[in-house]
Amino acid sequence: MVAITLPDGSVRQFDHPVTGLDVAKAIGPGLAKAALAVTVDGEMKDLATLLDRDVKLAIITPKSGPDALELLRHDAAHVMAEAVKELYPETQVTIGPSIENGFYYDFARPTPFGPEDLEKIEKRMAEIVDRDEAITREEWDRDEAVAFFLGLGEKYKAEIIASIPADQKIGLYRQGAFIDLCRGPHLPSTAKLGKAFKLMKLAGAYWRGDSRNEMLQRIYGTAWFDKKDLDAYLLMLEEAEKRDHRRIGREMELFHQQEEAAGSVFWHPKGWQLWLAVEAYMRRRLEANAYVEVKTPQLVDFSLWEASGHADKFSESMFTITTQDERHLAVKPMNCPCHVQIFRQGIKSYRDLPLRMAEFGSCHRYEPSGALHGIMRVRAFTQDDAHIFCTEDQITSETIAFCQLLKEIYADFGFTDVRVKFSDRPAKRAGADETWDKAEAALLEASKAAGLETTLNPGEGAFYGPKLEFVLRDAIGREWQCGTLQVDFVLPERLDAAYVGEDGAKKRPVMLHRAILGSFERFLGILIENFAGRFPLWLAPVQVVVATIVSEADDFAREVLESLKAAGLRAELDLRNEKINYKVREHSVAKVPVMLVIGKREAENRSVAMRRLGSQNQEIVALDQAVATLASEASPPA
Repeated sequence: MVAITLPDGSVRQFDHPVTGLDVAKAIGPGLAKAALAVTVDGEMKDLATLLDRDVKLAIITPKSGPDALELLRHDAAHVMAEAVKELYPETQVTIGPSIENGFYYDFARPTPFGPEDLEKIEKRMAEIVDRDEAITREEWDRDEAVAFFLGLGEKYKAEIIASIPADQKIGLYRQGAFIDLCRGPHLPSTAKLGKAFKLMKLAGAYWRGDSRNEMLQRIYGTAWFDKKDLDAYLLMLEEAEKRDHRRIGREMELFHQQEEAAGSVFWHPKGWQLWLAVEAYMRRRLEANAYVEVKTPQLVDFSLWEASGHADKFSESMFTITTQDERHLAVKPMNCPCHVQIFRQGIKSYRDLPLRMAEFGSCHRYEPSGALHGIMRVRAFTQDDAHIFCTEDQITSETIAFCQLLKEIYADFGFTDVRVKFSDRPAKRAGADETWDKAEAALLEASKAAGLETTLNPGEGAFYGPKLEFVLRDAIGREWQCGTLQVDFVLPERLDAAYVGEDGAKKRPVMLHRAILGSFERFLGILIENFAGRFPLWLAPVQVVVATIVSEADDFAREVLESLKAAGLRAELDLRNEKINYKVREHSVAKVPVMLVIGKREAENRSVAMRRLGSQNQEIVALDQAVATLASEASPPA
C-alpha cells in the first residue's frame, strides 16, 4: 500500500507503486493533461518517477510558478541542442542550463554561428516540438557513458562524465535520436515545451568558465508557457533597450567610462548633481533617524582583513598593494571592519546602544572585465552603508525601524512594489552552527514582527550571518535587489567589539549590517532606467531652462534665471541665436523637465511661457507665480 499526501492535506491510497502521472490521472483528466513533473518530499522529479513508498507529492503544471518555468527552460536548452545536432552534426554539445528568464547552451563548432543560423535552429526546434518525442531517463555505468560519448565525438560530455565517481550511475535523457547527460527532471515529451520560445543572441564562453580553456559559442534563448508572456517579455526587452542607462547617460551628459579606468565612473557636472541630490536626501533621512555619519580609510593593513575573516572568504575580490616599507595593504572592499574599529575606541556602555553608524563609503572590488556593465556593475563604488551595534533584545525593534525607513525611502524614489528574500547560511561561512542557529532565528522573528512576507533564498547569506534582501520592481517590471539587512554575531567576536552591560559585565554587541540603495552607482543606474531619464523635478540635474525667442528678451531672461536660482532651483540659460523649436527639441532630448520660454511680449509683461517635458502645451504665467510653483514642486521629500 502506498499513501500519497497531496498539498491540500488529502491522502490518496494505492495498492501498488504508481507514477506521478498515475496520481494525476486519479485526481482528474484535466490535471493529467496539464501535468509536467512532480515534487516528491520537496524534490522535483520526472512525471514518470515510480513512487513505491509513502510520500508528500505535488503535481507541477504550467501554473506552478518559477519551478515550472525553470523546468520548461531546461527542456528548451535540450531541444535547442537536439536541433543544433540535427542541423550541424559536426557540432559538440557541452553544457546548457536554464537561467533567469531563459536558457543557453554552449557549443564547440569550428564555424561561427550567425543570425541566420538562429532562425534555422528555432525553426527546427518547432519541428521537434511537433514530433512530440517522448523524453525518457536512462541510467548508465560511468565508463559505459564515457565510451558512448567518445564514440559520438563528444569529448566535452565525456570529460564531464569521467569526472564523476565510477561507482555512481549516470543519468542520461533520450528524446528521439538525441541523448544527453542530465540529472533532470524533464518534461514528459517535447510537445509539452510548446512554441513560446525565441533564440536571442550569440556570445563567446570559455569551456567550464576558465579563460585557459577553449572558447565555445553560446546561444541564449528565452521560453515561456504562453505566447502572450513571450511577447510581453520581448516588449520589455525592447523598452529596456530604450532605457539603457549608458545611452541616456551620454545623451544627458551625466557620466562616461573609459578603458583607462575600467570599472570606474567619470561623473560629469550634471551627473554629479544627480548624485548630490540623492546623497543629500539620504543624509537628511539618516540624521532624522538618529544615525551618526563617519568616514573610514581607503587603505587598511591586510592583517585587519585576516582578523575579520574577509581575507579567507573574499580575497579574490580584493585589490592589494605592498608598500615601500613592505607593508601589505588592501583597498577596502567594504566598511564593516573599519566601523568596528571606531566602535572599539573608548568604553561603550549598554546606554550607548543602539549605535547606528553610517558611511557613504568608497569601496573597491575586483570584477572580471566581462562582468562589468555600465555603472550597474563596477569595481569602484560607494555604498550607502551603515552598521547598527545593538543588544540581542534590540534586534527586533531595530529591524522594524529599518524596514519602515527603507520602505519610505523607496516610495520617495517611486518604488512601491518591494519583495523580501530571507537568505540563510552559505556553504562557505564563518562561525559555529549554534551561532548561525541563533542569528537565523533572531532575523526570522524580527522580520515577522516587522510584518514582512519573505521567500527563502537558500544558502545566499553573507559569510558572517543571514540576511534579508529587498528586491524592488521598476516601471517596466524588472526586479532589482538593492537593500539588505544582515544579523552578525561573528564579526564583533572576531574583532573584539564589546560593551559594558547593565550588570557591569563585558558583552558582545550584535552587529546589523544594512544598506538601502546598495551602491550609489548601481542605484543611480536603476533610477535612470526606471524614469528613462525623465526624473521627477526634485531629482533632475537641470530642473529648468530659461530660453529666449528674441535677443530683446535677454535681460529679462537673466533676471528670471537669478530668481529661479535664488529660490534654490537648478536652472540654466539659453540665449543662443537659434530658433525656439530647435531649442525646445534639444532640451527635450536632454530630458529637462521644464522650459520657461521668453519672447518680447513675455519680457514686457514680466511673464514666462511654461512648457513641461512631453507636453505640446504651454502656460503663460507671471514670473513670481512660476518661481513659487516650481520651487514648491522641486522641494525634495522630507
